[in-house]
Amino acid sequence: MPPPTTDAQLYLAIGVPVVSNAVMLMIAITSMNHRINDLRATMDARFASIETRIEILTGKVVELTDRVTRLEERRDHRP
Repeated sequence: MPPPTTDAQLYLAIGVPVVSNAVMLMIAITSMNHRINDLRATMDARFASIETRIEILTGKVVELTDRVTRLEERRDHRP
């Protein structure tokens, strides 16, 4: 018959897998946080680029509107 399990052996048999799983979970969560932060930074950069392009296009539309308005005014004032 095998000798009885000591308290220390029991604690190790239960504790080592629990601690191991906790460490693995922390590693996975940390990795996911880094990936999410990288994705967030990439998306912020893309949105900033899109906002810049929209501002440029808006400026060009305003310029075009002004030009058309001036042309219409010139047309209306012709004899």
